[in-house]
Amino acid sequence: MLEQGYTIAIDGPAAAGKGTISKAVATHFGFAHLDTGLLYRAVGRRVLQGEEAVSAAQSLAADELEPGDLRTAEIAQAASKVAVIPEVRSALLDFQRAFARRAGGAVLDGRDIGTVICPNADVKLFVTASPEVRAERRYLELAAKGTEISRDQVLADVKERDARDAERSTAPMKPADNAVLLDTSDLSIDAALARAIEIVEQNLPGA
Repeated sequence: MLEQGYTIAIDGPAAAGKGTISKAVATHFGFAHLDTGLLYRAVGRRVLQGEEAVSAAQSLAADELEPGDLRTAEIAQAASKVAVIPEVRSALLDFQRAFARRAGGAVLDGRDIGTVICPNADVKLFVTASPEVRAERRYLELAAKGTEISRDQVLADVKERDARDAERSTAPMKPADNAVLLDTSDLSIDAALARAIEIVEQNLPGA
């Protein structure tokens, strides 16, 4: 284990594979992992329950980040909507940065990790795939859970969220200038993971 902090920032749009890759990379290197999207999903869920977004973000607790029912399409849309609120992002900033600095190494995945949360991260990846590929992945994921939704609707939701995430005034989703682009459109999970691990290994201390 690394005695000093070592931060890996993994960004990208929905259903590109960044969550799967991030968790596997963290496991491979023995680092802690934080899916920062769960922060916004947890806030989004509380907003759907009638709470005001900023106060929800300011009082968010770590035990609210269990994935469970945070993975629904409704909560995903709510998360994207609260994520455009500057005060919400500010309230969650310290939580994420403190996690990133922990001893032993940390992997954070989201949409603005390499650009805003951890601009000095040791490794930055931007994981992406075509909207059509991502929509098909998300459709199959939702269908497996019994969610009744059409492929066309999922594709429309993916494109709508992409636009909202990329065009927001605060911390828009975009690759950091020094991020390595990893397009998973035509890659298997194993191939994408192998490439991600290779990129990290090339940047580890002593490599």
